[in-house]
Amino acid sequence: MKSLSLDQETKLGEKEQMKPKSAPSTRLMVAPPETFLHPSGHRVEWLISDRAVPYETALQRMESHVEAMIRDQAPERVWLLEHPALYTAGTSADRADVLQSDFPVYQTGRGGQMTYHGPGQRIAYVMLDLRARGQDLRRFIAALEGWIIEGLAQLNIKGERREDRVGVWVQRPDKGIGHEDKIAAIGIRVRQWVTFHGISINIDPDLSHFNGIIPCGVANPDFGVTSLTDMGHLMLMGEFDIIFRQAFERIFGPTQTVFEKE
Repeated sequence: MKSLSLDQETKLGEKEQMKPKSAPSTRLMVAPPETFLHPSGHRVEWLISDRAVPYETALQRMESHVEAMIRDQAPERVWLLEHPALYTAGTSADRADVLQSDFPVYQTGRGGQMTYHGPGQRIAYVMLDLRARGQDLRRFIAALEGWIIEGLAQLNIKGERREDRVGVWVQRPDKGIGHEDKIAAIGIRVRQWVTFHGISINIDPDLSHFNGIIPCGVANPDFGVTSLTDMGHLMLMGEFDIIFRQAFERIFGPTQTVFEKE
């Protein structure tokens, strides 16, 4: 990918059975993920919101933090949260992909097309400084995918990349030969080599809400949407967050917990 000057901005995004009662005791083996570390080894802020955050509020807070990071006045941060039910339109979105307007639709500057956010879905807004970590957007996207795949592997779920479809996919032979479901989406924005927006992973959302759109522009009936619950992995959001944080640290380095200001 062609390098970007520091005053440019880009958007990258959608590249576009129940578990047995006795789950395997051994962890799924995957290749060690490629790291994307900060040379100083400093700790990334790890912030979790325990209440649903309105989308416009989240955008304002991200914008403010990223601007401070560009001025070297704020640290790197990963922000975990949930949104109320809504749809977002990325920079490549086609309004024809909104099939029914049950929820509000927000225009957003991230890359990608139409997607759904709502309760039961873990959003991770990733604000990292690529000026220090390396100005390589393809490698950054691969690191985000690796983070998701590493976390899923700890649950004995094999997440996979696809060259023609961004996000992380799982094979679903129980639904037919060649059927695959997306379990996690990626849509980011980069401003002066500082990243924001991020990823979403389906823990236990209402999957019927995806029926109001063509998710990420993928209309092929062989490619659907799934969640941990849909695959038979019942767990609390907080339990997943622990696994997700461990996987993040293996790729991006150490974190430190921070709390929301009153």
